[in-house]
Amino acid sequence: MSEALHVPYSSYFDKSPAHTPTKVLQTLDLLSVSGSFVPKSGDASPLSEISSGVSTPSKSFKRVQTVPKDSYRRKSLISDVCFDHTISDEFSHIQLSINERRMSTESGISSFSRPRSIKLSKPSDENNSKFIVTKIINDEDDEIEIVDLDEDEDEGNFSFNPKTKLKENLYPNCDVNVWLRSCEHEIIEPIRGEVSGQIPKWINGSLLRNGPGSIKVGSMTFNHLFDSSALLHRFDIFHGNVTYQCRFLKSDAYKKNLAANRVVVTEFGTASCPDPCQSIFQRVASLFKPADANSDNAMISIYPFNDEYFCFAESPIIHKIDSVTLETLEKLNLHEKYGIVNHTSHPHVMSDGTVYNVGLTVTKSGPAYCVLCFPNGENMFDNARVVAELPTRWKLHPSYMHTFGITEHFFIIVEQPLTVSVPAVVKSQLMNEPMISCLKWFPDKSTNIYLIDRENGQLRHTFQAEAFFFLHIINQYEKDDHVILDISCYKDPEMLNCMYIDSMKNMQNNPDYAKLFRGRPLRFVLPLKYPTKLKSLTNFFAWNYETNEESFKVIGENLVNLKDSEATAFSLPDGSIFCKPELLCNLGCETPRIHYEQHLGVEYQYFYAISSDVDASNPGTLIKVDVVNKTKLTWCETNVYPSEPIFVPSPDPQTEDDGVILASMVWGNGDENHVGLLVLDAKNMQELGRCEFKNLPGPVPKCLHGWFAERKF
Repeated sequence: MSEALHVPYSSYFDKSPAHTPTKVLQTLDLLSVSGSFVPKSGDASPLSEISSGVSTPSKSFKRVQTVPKDSYRRKSLISDVCFDHTISDEFSHIQLSINERRMSTESGISSFSRPRSIKLSKPSDENNSKFIVTKIINDEDDEIEIVDLDEDEDEGNFSFNPKTKLKENLYPNCDVNVWLRSCEHEIIEPIRGEVSGQIPKWINGSLLRNGPGSIKVGSMTFNHLFDSSALLHRFDIFHGNVTYQCRFLKSDAYKKNLAANRVVVTEFGTASCPDPCQSIFQRVASLFKPADANSDNAMISIYPFNDEYFCFAESPIIHKIDSVTLETLEKLNLHEKYGIVNHTSHPHVMSDGTVYNVGLTVTKSGPAYCVLCFPNGENMFDNARVVAELPTRWKLHPSYMHTFGITEHFFIIVEQPLTVSVPAVVKSQLMNEPMISCLKWFPDKSTNIYLIDRENGQLRHTFQAEAFFFLHIINQYEKDDHVILDISCYKDPEMLNCMYIDSMKNMQNNPDYAKLFRGRPLRFVLPLKYPTKLKSLTNFFAWNYETNEESFKVIGENLVNLKDSEATAFSLPDGSIFCKPELLCNLGCETPRIHYEQHLGVEYQYFYAISSDVDASNPGTLIKVDVVNKTKLTWCETNVYPSEPIFVPSPDPQTEDDGVILASMVWGNGDENHVGLLVLDAKNMQELGRCEFKNLPGPVPKCLHGWFAERKF
């Protein structure tokens, strides 16, 4: 064999979604007219370019009356006129509803387009009374309908700028506002929803959810989605009926912000308002108490410890909650107990109830990753112990970790080259800067994968892969002297920047947004048997992480011997193993879940996820991926945005996918006071039933992660 080994798997992330995309409106060039569009002669495209009066349109538009922004009256508009506040402050605008427009060419060919609305933007020049069209949005209505504004106002002029190109939203099917809502009213007492279809009566328990609840404190807005105040949700299912509750997690950060009516606790992406009472010496002192310096806003996940439930983020502070009332009961400081400065948001709960998690600790020789074991029982935290430690690759740059892996014999630590800079952390404490400012990405360094022996805590194997960023591991298992590791990967951590609130608000104008957010599920196959002494066999070119070039040689044959595996692994001259993954599915698959109770760390066939492709035909798609046959099934509904799909097995499951998928769901396009629970047959991803809660007292934002708490009698 003589071929180049390195075909960068980053190319996976440049692929378009496997969904069938919605047709995008063509670019439209307009000239100055008064109330009419003039198609170019001979151009029969749905939205053709328009030049100076070549032909007469089949239907002329009425003259539109305009009024100043401050006297803009909603009553004068038809019901589907919408307001867009994302335009820069130097503009004011009026948005007019148009349901259908017909354009005929001189040749007699008719074509149709269905822009929903035209935005008329007033130039910053106050002496210019004209408005210019800046955007067209797609819709599917049939009738031509032009809006006249207040008839008692003086008639104004409008015109179209011949240099302005009109485009619809870049991602017309993605309503990012489902993440940007702020809960205004907690629902403390359970309310009953409206059930449609049939929710299986054997489902008996509560779907607990955690995630962003409010991006505002007083008049201030958080900078990043991960800063949002944690909001807990509970869907209680009993005998085919469902009730709903939601309450804020009463963390110290939440209570302090609420009392001050502003941000006074620094979050992941938002610096707090300066505290005039805190001296530089107090900030220096906080360096020695990481838990005091970090926010305890645990807004990521929920996990059980025996029969108690705790909310997690990366801070070493977790919160015990009441799984029935959603009350916040107790705060546990794991830094004080075990000396960890942070930990992952996703511990693993074993079949016997034992819980493992990975944290970062500081030893005499420098920072190290440590594996904490919480044995199942009444005093899980009192009996916890460190069962493994692994020094970080770089003493001043430990890796950022959101989760880890576990198999029958190994703990798996994936050390990605997104790191937490220790010098930057010190600076951030002194200068009151957010945590995200401390993250440093090394694109020319490898991702290292470590296998640690669960029996004695010793490092057994080290593997290298091309640099990638990840948040979630799908699953991992051992088979025929290999470890299979499935990860939802990204080319780099730009998706974290995509979750800044301003970035999310402006995504429709950012042609690179979808590419920056592009992730794919990849499978790495790690061989456990390989030659300790290298033989000079065939040479392969591989990637040199130091020079960022294809330069050094890989020695030997592919070490992966699994049947039908497209993943490869080769020996490097220094004795380490370089792994190249295979693509599991050409869809963005985020918040992946499996049949956790039976298949955590063992061979499996299916996982379930949400589509993370914002440019897909339906970004709210739920996905079931068959990793054996490389096939997929999906469920989607227009304008519906489901949460992380959680698999709940049937009472006596006969197959891996014998059960249901539970997902909370919210609605887009302004339908904010509306939440629901979706129940799918996990075998075919067909809907069995749902329960909707409408006309709630306030908006419901989309959530992140959760757990199904089975009711015990």
